[in-house]
Amino acid sequence: MTATAAVGAAGAATGTAAAEPRPGSGHPPVTAQRPSRELRALLREIDPDRVAATVHKLVSFGTRHTLSSQDDPARGIGAARDWLLSELRSYAAASGGRMTVELQSYVQEPAPRIPAATRITNVVATLRGSVTPDRVYVVAGHYDSRVTDVMDATSDAPGADDDASGVAVVLELARVLARRRPASTIVFAAVAGEEQGLYGSAHLAQRFRAAGTDVQGMFTNDIVGSSTADDGTRAPYTIRLFAEGVPSSETPEQAAVRRAVGGENDSATRQLARFVRDVADNDATGMNIRVIHRRDRYRRGGDHIPFLERGYPAARFTEPAEDFAHQHQDVRVDETGKQYGDLPEFCDFDFTARVARVNAATLWTLAQAPGTPRGAKIVTSDLTNSTKLVWSRGTEPDLVGYEVVWRETTAPEWTHVIPVGDTTTHEVDLSKDNVFFGVRAVNRAGLRSPVAFPEPAA
Repeated sequence: MTATAAVGAAGAATGTAAAEPRPGSGHPPVTAQRPSRELRALLREIDPDRVAATVHKLVSFGTRHTLSSQDDPARGIGAARDWLLSELRSYAAASGGRMTVELQSYVQEPAPRIPAATRITNVVATLRGSVTPDRVYVVAGHYDSRVTDVMDATSDAPGADDDASGVAVVLELARVLARRRPASTIVFAAVAGEEQGLYGSAHLAQRFRAAGTDVQGMFTNDIVGSSTADDGTRAPYTIRLFAEGVPSSETPEQAAVRRAVGGENDSATRQLARFVRDVADNDATGMNIRVIHRRDRYRRGGDHIPFLERGYPAARFTEPAEDFAHQHQDVRVDETGKQYGDLPEFCDFDFTARVARVNAATLWTLAQAPGTPRGAKIVTSDLTNSTKLVWSRGTEPDLVGYEVVWRETTAPEWTHVIPVGDTTTHEVDLSKDNVFFGVRAVNRAGLRSPVAFPEPAA
């Protein structure tokens, strides 16, 4: 570490903490689910030192630019790829055969930011579910990196925060969860080509779509390495979650229905974001979830977007306030002595470990809970001042019933929960004109699914 970098790191460590509520100290939504003893034990296994070791190891490859060397054993994206494969295979060895690991490659023909045909390779581990394996949840981070010139494939591009931090989250989750038996399948993906145009993620999402895979939730962790903003203030207990409202995949027919009934704040992705708050904004994770009602940061994008474009619920975790001196920058010291570059000394590994706990609480609960109800509809054949909801019963063997939720149209969170039992229809003495309704499933362990927002029945 240079002397200047050491000063920068010290500044990051001693910056003024922003005013944050104590995690879990506020008024949780009525839909909140308290962490079980099993989940708390799982979260305690997440290790900040292992997160730090992963970030430092990825930085040690010099550059991980998508156009860098694929066959140098020590430098470039190929060396990073091979190390990630070896690391995930070591975790899979402890899974009793439940986790498999693969390199998922294709050749990207010349395209924007890809001047010549280039092999793009994702490193993917799949932990197969033991009860409902066809239901899938995905967590990803991108392992490629860049400097100021997005086409510079030779300069050092450490990419510690963007996005070795996200890959470290993915690896730590894979390590901890490989030894467990989720009911549904969880996929851990280190994707490539993000900085050149989301190429690896698009390939992953398209493979799922072509196979008809039931992906019920996807999260990308991108820039989750630091709790310090560019002005030195810190928010070490808050993570942003970007979640779109109007679906990227919406058809003209779906748009017409949405305009007729509302629902701009009730996409499957918004319900997924509410679920994250329900299960991961608490003292067990030590984090507050700040949901941002946007697809991504202002006019920017990430690896969840190809999933959204293919109709999958997907959202992005990103640190509370980015420091752009340590993102997409050549490593250098300017005339004032300020250090630039995405270096590990500007990361907060305890913060990233807490982000991993948020992801773990979310994915584990999703995988153990029932799936989001299907076929949820509001009956519109009769004009009345009550509301009749119908839905299809799930196939989970431990399913015990359903809950109807509702809120005022101006409320951001669900405010009322009505247990309705093991049924597929329920009538509420409230007008569908005045409030929004939803349905969620409950299993024998008391775990709840994400909410399904009903469509009008024909």
